[in-house]
Amino acid sequence: MIARDWQPGRVELSDGHLAYHRKPGGEQAVLLLHGLTDNGLCWRRAGDLLAEDFDVILLDARGHGHSSMPSTDTPDDPAGDIAEVVQCLGLEAPVVMGHSLGARAAAAFANAHPRIPQKVILEDPPFLSGTRSSPSSEQLKGFRKQILEFRDMSDEDIVEFGKRQHPSWREDEFPDWAAAKKQVHPDVMARYRFVPWTEIIRAIRAPTLLIYGDPTKDGIVNADIAAQASRLNPSIQSVSIAGAGHNVRRENFAEYMRRVREFLLPGAGRPG
Repeated sequence: MIARDWQPGRVELSDGHLAYHRKPGGEQAVLLLHGLTDNGLCWRRAGDLLAEDFDVILLDARGHGHSSMPSTDTPDDPAGDIAEVVQCLGLEAPVVMGHSLGARAAAAFANAHPRIPQKVILEDPPFLSGTRSSPSSEQLKGFRKQILEFRDMSDEDIVEFGKRQHPSWREDEFPDWAAAKKQVHPDVMARYRFVPWTEIIRAIRAPTLLIYGDPTKDGIVNADIAAQASRLNPSIQSVSIAGAGHNVRRENFAEYMRRVREFLLPGAGRPG
């Protein structure tokens, strides 16, 4: 689908490229990082609002959207990828904001490069106890099967599938969400390697907002995890958004954006 007013681009890397869409609406850059099976344009609704004040960049992660796969020789390195994007695009002290695995990538980047980001926003990252260093074989098989099934479905069928899974989402969330499902490489998960989440937040210096929903509605982070994160790193503050699960911004957009704007633009009013 055509991204109206969002200008496409790509960053050439030593082992591939990363695609993005950009809408410059201010001097301060905000880099938005999506979750697993989404793409950058899945941030469109929030990005449109942020672009009233910021230079907004919607990045496609490796193996998603129009970006290339991670190298077969090395594991996926999202923090390194983000650092290359920041350098290649000449972004000065950007805000880095991510959802789910994109939030984990944002945290890993801010941890590895603590002097670069001005602020960090993490939307329900997979901060889980006992997380494996890599996905299990069962997870890999299930993921690959689902992605291949999406490729055999029409866009309309994927949208209907999404509406059944997420009945509270607004209608305009689904076209980009559905398009993204056909752009995911079925083997991308096999490239993932994880370290405990507690190790990727310790060195973050930038003010960081951890946003999470309700664990009973499929949210990952809970109050205990949020409190632990703040104890490990006092730069991290947290807020729970009522009525939302893992997809916080899609399930309580008004409150989510109010909290984001207050964090980025202290004194900002409620979005219209």
